[in-house]
Amino acid sequence: MLENSDINQYKQQLLADFNFRTNYDQGKFYSPVAQCLISCANLQTRQKILDVATGTGLVAFAAAQIVGDSGKVIAVDISPGMLSQAREKLAASGLQNLAFLEADAEHIHLVESSFDRILCSLAICYLTDISGALKQWYFWLTPGGMVAFNAWDENAFIPSVLFREVAANYGITVPNPNATLGTHKRCEKLLQAEGFTDIQIQNQQFGWYFIPDVNYAEELWKINSRNVFGYQVLQLSPEKLEECKAEYIAAIQALPKTEQGVWCDALAFFITAKRREN
Repeated sequence: MLENSDINQYKQQLLADFNFRTNYDQGKFYSPVAQCLISCANLQTRQKILDVATGTGLVAFAAAQIVGDSGKVIAVDISPGMLSQAREKLAASGLQNLAFLEADAEHIHLVESSFDRILCSLAICYLTDISGALKQWYFWLTPGGMVAFNAWDENAFIPSVLFREVAANYGITVPNPNATLGTHKRCEKLLQAEGFTDIQIQNQQFGWYFIPDVNYAEELWKINSRNVFGYQVLQLSPEKLEECKAEYIAAIQALPKTEQGVWCDALAFFITAKRREN
């Protein structure tokens, strides 16, 4: 959890990052991960769904089609850039049971027992108070209602692990976004602490091979240094920043590889849990 003094800066960087992502839907695993989450959530017709940090609505659109006209999906996101893309798709879809709300999901007020399902795809790690969010979600669920979200293994994405290690060589601490929920045991402990029951966790691998040439390494530097879990390096002086970048690019190129390239492990956990019936 971030200190209060850092939260505003963090949220502004988060907005800058996601407003910039104009081709989000074409990402390597965003759509497959969303579909896997939908499968785990066991949605039914007539249900009322909350999609937290919806982005461009990949989960929200799939959920709206399942719950049908008698159901409802409320999709929330902090990024106007993401929501602009979502609303363009909504206008073309003809769906009447889906609404997008621009808001910080950590600071919205909803009625207790309002939703049968609360979904969150690839976004819980961006919340500044995960325990507080789970407490809210429990309150908003109907008795017996379910949360379904995903989290990455704590050691997922070797380029990001390496970025954090190189940054540390320059006295910069880059938080690991996967630390809080990066093991099954941590997921279970947090959910149990907020009263959730019937906790289920499934693993799914979304890794890939890449060729660690200088161009790919340059792109990885751009991605990491623009991310909210990486922009911390920008506090370095221009000279030190260039040194840090050069060290990172060299480290990427030095990664051990096979004929297929360097394996980037991306193990995801798909977690479901229920509010107690009484």
